[in-house]
Amino acid sequence: MGIVAGLDSSTAGTTVVVCDTDTGAVLRQGYAPHPTEGDGKQTEIDPQAWLLSLGEAAKDGLLEGVQAIGVSGQQHGLVALDAGGVLVRPVLLRNDRRAQVAAADLTEALGGPGGWAEAVGSVPEAAYPISKLRWLAQHEPASAQRTAEVLLPHDWLVWQLLGRPARRITDRGDASSTGYWSAATGGYRTDLVELALGHRVRLPEVLAPAEPAGHTPEGLLISAGTGENMAAALGLGLGPGDAVVALGASGTVFAVHHEALTDPSGLITSLADATGHHLPVVQTRNAVRVLRGAADLLGTDLSGLSELALRSTPGSYGLVLLPYLEGERTPQLPHTAGLLAGLRRESMKPEHLARAAFEGMLCGLADALDVLRGRGVAVRRVFLLGPAGELPAVQAMAPGLFGVPVVVPPPADYAALGAARQAAWALGAQRGSVSPQEPPHWASAVLSGSRGAEPGADDLAVGSSVRQQYRAVRDQTHPGAFAAL
Repeated sequence: MGIVAGLDSSTAGTTVVVCDTDTGAVLRQGYAPHPTEGDGKQTEIDPQAWLLSLGEAAKDGLLEGVQAIGVSGQQHGLVALDAGGVLVRPVLLRNDRRAQVAAADLTEALGGPGGWAEAVGSVPEAAYPISKLRWLAQHEPASAQRTAEVLLPHDWLVWQLLGRPARRITDRGDASSTGYWSAATGGYRTDLVELALGHRVRLPEVLAPAEPAGHTPEGLLISAGTGENMAAALGLGLGPGDAVVALGASGTVFAVHHEALTDPSGLITSLADATGHHLPVVQTRNAVRVLRGAADLLGTDLSGLSELALRSTPGSYGLVLLPYLEGERTPQLPHTAGLLAGLRRESMKPEHLARAAFEGMLCGLADALDVLRGRGVAVRRVFLLGPAGELPAVQAMAPGLFGVPVVVPPPADYAALGAARQAAWALGAQRGSVSPQEPPHWASAVLSGSRGAEPGADDLAVGSSVRQQYRAVRDQTHPGAFAAL
């Protein structure tokens, strides 16, 4: 038995969980927000704020007895350092949208989405470090010229915990979200960094999943760390056949797969996970924003919308809501709008519109799951993440529409738990008590409070009927949008 800690440095603050190495049981935990200025929605930050919030979160002896620490960090942040390891400028965070034009320029420079999908498994977006490097070269040439090294937020935190050694490290999961490391080849594309920035830079060494980064000056083992989505997958105990549907304003769908996927259309982003597998990702622009829009229209909140929806029947009396309120990425319809079809006198009731909103959102996410299925990704179970997963209407409809059992895990900081699990893995592998090929089994501890449902034959038949109704409207309105499926 031992004790390990997981540290999750998110966009808002730092969470620390201290766990038993054998069971994953949380023994202690702490949280502190990042010290910020203004409204806290800044797109740049001094990374010292991360260390300050870490110190606050870990105060009062929280880390006493800990033998190893894992780090999860917010993805896509750009930490630019000069040749001496000094910060060139504040960190550019993932919500910085200034690199949109730079991302489009880079996409065109490599011949379009297919060229990037083949090179690194992803197409540049404003959030990606590769796009931020191009923006830096275009708008802050002096800072770009000084940049000799590039790290991600979790890389920088691990480096600080280790006492700023000469060696810099990262992991394959976080590296795969940069736009210049390929999950398929397991290597950097330094030529793409040069294409973006104008010159090559030092990049961190990519560690194997159970390989330790080193030890702190006090002797604590530090594991490789990873990005927050990869850490959350590790914290949930996901394996092949498991998929996640994350319900934010927009939707994110990913699954554990045995190989990297190359998708010339750009619908699938090919990421690596923190265990040696892969995490192909499909995103939608519209998820909970669809529910909030419907709730506002009907003068209620999400709970009230859920109650209304459950008064209706499957198919919403023929109402179909195409949920493309902000345009859509899956399918690729960036300039379209949502659509309400099937209006008849008998269907013009609040409960039918409410149900159509839930069915439209979930059918859009089911389309994203189908993109993965269409490329051979097994989906045998879906984990629903986000507060909207707690809504009774979502839990009632999702199993039939997704066609597989749905699990709603209890609220927890799964990224911090995943970081702790990785720390236990690295510690056990070093001691010879855990295989370097497989992390310790904590899933039972994580999922003990989960709720879920397995669709019966009737649920599957109803779900199939609702999806057919949805597809008919979708394909008539946007013919060929999903021709590849």
